[in-house]
Amino acid sequence: MALSPTHRFGQIIGEVLQESLRGSLAAVAKKHKLYLDSKCERACRDGKHKVSWVDVKGNTHDLDYVLEKAGTDTVLGKPKAFIEIAYRRYTKHSRNKAQEIQGAIIPLAEAYKDDHPFLGVVVGGVFTEPSLAQLRSHGFGVLYFPFETIVAAFKTVGINAHFDEDSADADVQRKVDAYEKLPQADRDKIARELLKLHKVDIGHFVHELEVSLTRTISAVFVLALHGAHHELKTIKDAMEFIEKYDEPSGAADFVRYEVNVRYSNGDELRGTFASKVEALKFLNGLE
Repeated sequence: MALSPTHRFGQIIGEVLQESLRGSLAAVAKKHKLYLDSKCERACRDGKHKVSWVDVKGNTHDLDYVLEKAGTDTVLGKPKAFIEIAYRRYTKHSRNKAQEIQGAIIPLAEAYKDDHPFLGVVVGGVFTEPSLAQLRSHGFGVLYFPFETIVAAFKTVGINAHFDEDSADADVQRKVDAYEKLPQADRDKIARELLKLHKVDIGHFVHELEVSLTRTISAVFVLALHGAHHELKTIKDAMEFIEKYDEPSGAADFVRYEVNVRYSNGDELRGTFASKVEALKFLNGLE
């Protein structure tokens, strides 16, 4: 079934938003020795283009960008950032889209909580402040390109990107045709103009991403429930404490270990474990 002109032009705007971020994300990946995955053929997913990850319930979620630690073309790495890009033209759709994004990415964040990936959303078009605030309240880094600046960016190559619910399909189809006839240099020009118009916003988004990527452990608290808690400075120290801890001598009713890992950016990871083996497995995953 053929796409409506409005739907296709919305796809085009989404593609432009994706390209506008590629350079900045590639620079972050290079700086931090990470693999930047995006829609392209990749050997470790049998040459498929889609960037897909699976949550703990076996549901598949498609994304636009993922930054991976130790990832290569042939090896799927550990996710350090999940980034989704979305475009909506009308206010009435913005909250639904925000909820859709949450429904796709939060299950992945839970599935890969030991890797504590950055959750990023790049939205364009018309999104209400409450819908953006909703995303931020769930821990997302948000970068917003309003519809007006998207229109301004397209104007640099002679395309009037403005349309609304009263626009005729034929009018929108002319915009689609005009874009698809553009040489790559002009398509790149639109993305560069968006970068220029939102230089500060993109800088803030990238800074949020880098804060997440460069966080360090500030303290590890270990509580054996029949004793006082112990504050350790590193994962290694916490593992050594657990390995040497004499459970029987502490009390006859030893129940579990509780571990709280605090990071320099304020993030926390908590775990409760009934056995030494499981507690060490958790900490070893963070190491």
